[in-house]
Amino acid sequence: MSDAFLSDRVLGIQPSPSIAANALVARLRAEGRDIVNFTVGEPDLDTPAHINQAAIAALQAGDTHYTGTSGTPALRQAIVDKLARDNGLQYGLDEVIAGSGGKHIIYHALAATLNAGDEVVVHTPYWVSYPDIALLNQATPVIIPGDESLGFKLTPEALEQAITARTKWVILNSPNNPSGAVYSEAQLLALAQVLRRHPQVLVMSDEIYEHFVFDGARHLSLINVAPDLKARTLIVNGASKGYAMTGWRLGFGAGPAFLINAIAKLISQTTTCPTSISQAAAVAAFSGDQAPIAAMRALYSERRGRMLAHLGGIEGVRCVPPEGAFYVFANVAGLLGKRTPAGATLGSDSDVVAYLLNETGVAVVAGAAYGMSPYIRLSFASGLEVIDEGCQRLKRAVDRLR
Repeated sequence: MSDAFLSDRVLGIQPSPSIAANALVARLRAEGRDIVNFTVGEPDLDTPAHINQAAIAALQAGDTHYTGTSGTPALRQAIVDKLARDNGLQYGLDEVIAGSGGKHIIYHALAATLNAGDEVVVHTPYWVSYPDIALLNQATPVIIPGDESLGFKLTPEALEQAITARTKWVILNSPNNPSGAVYSEAQLLALAQVLRRHPQVLVMSDEIYEHFVFDGARHLSLINVAPDLKARTLIVNGASKGYAMTGWRLGFGAGPAFLINAIAKLISQTTTCPTSISQAAAVAAFSGDQAPIAAMRALYSERRGRMLAHLGGIEGVRCVPPEGAFYVFANVAGLLGKRTPAGATLGSDSDVVAYLLNETGVAVVAGAAYGMSPYIRLSFASGLEVIDEGCQRLKRAVDRLR
């Protein structure tokens, strides 16, 4: 009966699978279970001290009031300067907006532009919220299946086939969550050639993991290689991942003024503005000492190597080494059809996830949450000792299968 009070839009989506997985870990730990958590999509590191000090100074100065909807002038200038310094991109103050996290910007951008019947092109494996945010805004997610043999990257041929007269957005995510795929200059140029043929299509470039790339990979924005697409491209980024500021909830968008203004109109009616304290902290993050980013990247590179080494020794599990972000998207097809010690048969990646959690207390996220099975996502945003323990448990669990 209670569902009768709920809207069709909310009944038509699921809670975020990655957030739900992390919440399950918290509940099991509260019950006394010993859980190694590879589900978490955030750095385990503390926010750098100079950023915290900027927030404290803002508090002490009484900077605890509403700001402009788009963010303070100081923050928007810091974002403009960051884009020029890190990305070689030129934007004006009227072309950037701060939000309460990158997800906040994504939601408002889609809400500002989508009508019933519009289509949003998303390539698997995708970040879990893209399709549901499209659905919430009465649009149809058009899912392009990914291919492990292609490094989980969208091809221009597949993109061309997916675009129709109803396509409003194409979403690109590089470095990708969950696969770690990073698009090269040539690959972005090939996608840009397709997008040029469809001037009615907006492009969302989610670059939240830009600072974490490995093995010589280089992060590039689509706009770096195709500046002519700037007038219909929205870059989504923020402080959460690169500066270990997930709880501060501070993201930003950079794009054409007409779109930024529309997003601001919506935010003025929903959350008014990001918290003033987080904005002050983000000014220090984007404008201050950038050395902590390099230190984090080196740490994640070491952790990545450790996790890949462990997983490489587990029969039935294979991995494409991630070029970026802090996840391994592991293929577990070799485990399907095997029987657990209790006699159950593993028929899907969700079964594998449940088995690992119940058998040995290792929490991962099923590839189905990212639109691609049979895979599991493991985060290496954890200490080496946690990676060692979790992967050793995972191997023992796999070794028990028959």
